[in-house]
Amino acid sequence: MDFRMHYLSFFVIHTDGDQSAASSGRRFKHYQTLDGDDYEQSELKNFLDDEFVRIVKRKVERNPNTANAPTKIGRFMVEPGYELGSNQNYNLFQRLRDADTKDRFLGIADELVRIYMDTSAVRGGAFIIALSTLNTYFNEPFLFLLKCDFEPKIARISDERSLITQVDMAISARSIKSIQYPHMHEEGALDHWELKIHQASHARYFEDFLKYVSYEKPLPEVIGEQVVEMVHQFIADKWQDETSTERSEEVNAVEVWAASEKRDLQEWWSQEQVEHASAALVEQKPDLPFVFKLGGVTVKGLLSDFGDSIHFAKHNGKYVVVVEGDGFQFEKGMSPVELLQPRELTEVLPIIGTGKPSDEDAQDHHGGGYQSSGGEDDSPPW
Repeated sequence: MDFRMHYLSFFVIHTDGDQSAASSGRRFKHYQTLDGDDYEQSELKNFLDDEFVRIVKRKVERNPNTANAPTKIGRFMVEPGYELGSNQNYNLFQRLRDADTKDRFLGIADELVRIYMDTSAVRGGAFIIALSTLNTYFNEPFLFLLKCDFEPKIARISDERSLITQVDMAISARSIKSIQYPHMHEEGALDHWELKIHQASHARYFEDFLKYVSYEKPLPEVIGEQVVEMVHQFIADKWQDETSTERSEEVNAVEVWAASEKRDLQEWWSQEQVEHASAALVEQKPDLPFVFKLGGVTVKGLLSDFGDSIHFAKHNGKYVVVVEGDGFQFEKGMSPVELLQPRELTEVLPIIGTGKPSDEDAQDHHGGGYQSSGGEDDSPPW
């Protein structure tokens, strides 16, 4: 990617003692603001050029699989009927993108760092604000906000006598937190309502800093809402009388079920109804994960596997999961199970729910072991 730097301001943040201490224990210092020519001659170019490429290319899910996903899409919030210009975070970003002199850029960058210093859990490190054009696609610039925390206990090799020298303010590119604005949702296409935020940390520095930015819900929450909506629609179709006691009881049962973190199998719908509802969700996201636990065993697959290679059933009063496939694959934790010669499913079904071994197992236990076709004892040597 061909980036052309316009301006870059480099600040260093210091905190006294506890990183969650009051803002009075924090201070920052502006080290230097560079224009494009300065940047080309600076050591920062070697440090940051690859990082800008990583930031732009970093993949992000609009609805991540977890609320703690390190990379998210943020969207500027506005009141209904208002435009982007009513959002304070957007206005500050846009003023930086419109800066036409180095002094102007520094003045706005300084304002941004002061706002950042008021957020919770600020840690010491380098704060870099850069304005750069990606010549490959655009004439308008990207705004990058980078935070590099200080690395503890860093030393560099010195001379033969002292061996190493302690580095007090070391930073590393491996844990950079970043904001990219605007978000490039596909190559050559920008969305000025959105930004991309990356923070591989639980402190959520940038989310605290951007008070007027919202984030998409994680995928499990989105899917959960759709499933609950399906159930409500099913109840509405089933009970045309909105005042019926039966309908109210079912609606209440749905609310209790949906609010529970650990949920049992409800047994409300038929196999066909579940497959139909699952197909509607899979159509939106083919790789939708499907995770459940039966007893103490956890099974992880895709929702598209249900009814195809993953089957639920009941037998002798017990729940049964049948997972079909062309072959097993074992990884860590070698066990004798890998040596098994599987029985037919029809031989296993009679013992499910009985708590007893199969007749063949009982014979092997009480009898003389398994005899091969040649008449020799083929039992294991222990």
